[in-house]
Amino acid sequence: MTTFPMPADEAEARAVQDALRARVVLDEPGPPPGTGRVTGADVAYDDERDLVVAAAVVLDAATPEAVAESTAHGRVTSPYVPGLLAFREIPAVLAALEGLPVDPGLVVCDGHGRARPRGFGLAGHLGVLTGLPVIGVAKNPFTFRHEQPGPRRGDSTPLLDGDEEVGRALRTQSATKPVFVSVGHRTGLDNACAHTLAPARDLRQPETTRRADALCRAALREATG
Repeated sequence: MTTFPMPADEAEARAVQDALRARVVLDEPGPPPGTGRVTGADVAYDDERDLVVAAAVVLDAATPEAVAESTAHGRVTSPYVPGLLAFREIPAVLAALEGLPVDPGLVVCDGHGRARPRGFGLAGHLGVLTGLPVIGVAKNPFTFRHEQPGPRRGDSTPLLDGDEEVGRALRTQSATKPVFVSVGHRTGLDNACAHTLAPARDLRQPETTRRADALCRAALREATG
């Protein structure tokens, strides 16, 4: 069981974030797209009840058919602080991943990796704490700038923090808005984009996070009656 003691305050959370970020591995390419397993992870909230539900859905990367799924829920134990959102979500997501009956392979989370202030989002947290290759695929670029990618599926442009490329704006379908891909741990950015495109069938969102989103929303409805 992966343990993750929650920081007592914002200063401690930033110190924990700095310590974990120093352990991120960026020089591994990651597993080849279309092979093995790939897992989507996402969360849903009920703010009135301070409840968070996480879901993990494992797909066969070649098909991609569902192999296994898991959900977990718990209380939100920390306030929302910009740049520290992962601390609200990590316990439930870790529990969902650890509830899976199979190895998850590469994990795709609905969020950011390096493309966050301080360079360390949910995908980084998950990767360092679990040792798994993890990438983030988000619906918005947060605060970073980018040019619009070309109109075709697979077109991309750098997501920039100053002059540093921290991710990519990636067109998963022609004539749709791009998604924003960044590395969390043990995966290169080219490979992260390829993994995002592989299970993105006819929708903007890749199949991994789309299924995880649907599952956690259903689990939240069940948990709240």
